[in-house]
Amino acid sequence: MVTGAMQLWLRAIITLLILIITEGHPVDITYLQSAVAKGAVCLDGSPPAYHFDKGFGAGVNNWFIQLEGGAWCNNATTCLARTKTRLGSSKLMVKTVSFSGILSNKAKFNPDFYNWNRIRIRYCDGSSFTGDFEAVDPKTKVYYRGARIFSAVMEDFLAKGMKNAQNAILAGCSAGSLAAILHCDRFKGLLPPGAKVKCLSDAGFFINTKTISGISHIEQFYSEVVNTHGSAKNLPQSCTSRLKPGLCFFPQNVAQQIRTPLFLVNAAYDSWQIKNILAPGVADPHGTWRNCKLDILKCSSSQLQTMQALNSLGPSSSRGYYINSCYAHCQTGTQETWLRDDSPILAGTTIAKAVGDWYYDRKRFQELDCPYPCNKTCKNRNFESDARPDNTDD
Repeated sequence: MVTGAMQLWLRAIITLLILIITEGHPVDITYLQSAVAKGAVCLDGSPPAYHFDKGFGAGVNNWFIQLEGGAWCNNATTCLARTKTRLGSSKLMVKTVSFSGILSNKAKFNPDFYNWNRIRIRYCDGSSFTGDFEAVDPKTKVYYRGARIFSAVMEDFLAKGMKNAQNAILAGCSAGSLAAILHCDRFKGLLPPGAKVKCLSDAGFFINTKTISGISHIEQFYSEVVNTHGSAKNLPQSCTSRLKPGLCFFPQNVAQQIRTPLFLVNAAYDSWQIKNILAPGVADPHGTWRNCKLDILKCSSSQLQTMQALNSLGPSSSRGYYINSCYAHCQTGTQETWLRDDSPILAGTTIAKAVGDWYYDRKRFQELDCPYPCNKTCKNRNFESDARPDNTDD
């Protein structure tokens, strides 16, 4: 006999499936086999992959490219572990993904970009597409070739029509969003001089801050990522010429020098950063922050004050930002947070409208939300699409 609780659970699942079907659409995977000969491979040596939904109508010469997220690996052990997952092997990736939010092909859900060529590049290198060691690790047989993957897929898209692009955006989620920042100017350089090119960072503004116990955990971790993958030569020279390469993984040290227009979408209470940078398990052995990390409603006033991460991104006429006070991580690829009747609002504006207005130069948008819990449209959201790290010690 099905209990009342079970019936409610089943109804919830059915409702969720209906929403996924009506708001998203399936897009099959493409394996870039030709990249293997160039050494552009995942950690396990398998070919890179992406999902490509072709543009139509007036959008056939417009390109939106999203780099998938999924944290990083910082040494031979953690990178080897990733080869057993979709984050290190295209052999283990799902064959079809649902495009929604900024990847939607419906004008109702994505009015400014629905008919563009929309692509999600899968993440399988563990370095935010920056690594490039020629030698293969003799013990683990792991390849560190993230930068080659970026180059190979871009060459493929240029051959498929991106060389004629009129409009283009390089974007990403989490670690993919960091990659979009790091490769932003390079991406613009690949496209026709007359093309309108901008970059969009969603939950990629990782802060160089100490943990609640006073340890420089993320700074050391990023330094290990850069050293393990040989990333230094692929980081913006405007940063590496004045700072240690590991510090150039932090957007706060890079963004001001980016010449291409950049828009930042971030939660001031970024759930991934709170769990893995501010209060990782190693810095909270007694679990003082455990309940707070699981549910922001259980955070104390002092914890909330500690958590507010983004205060100032610096003035720029070409840079836009949408920093809401939601407890979230990655908000553009999910319909609920991108554009829906119940989506988050900041300054009377949805994320979709703010990004569209900024891209098409209809309106400048630079808004930082008031402290939590003032924004009631956030509804205690805790989205972490494509962002669960392998290295978490929670």
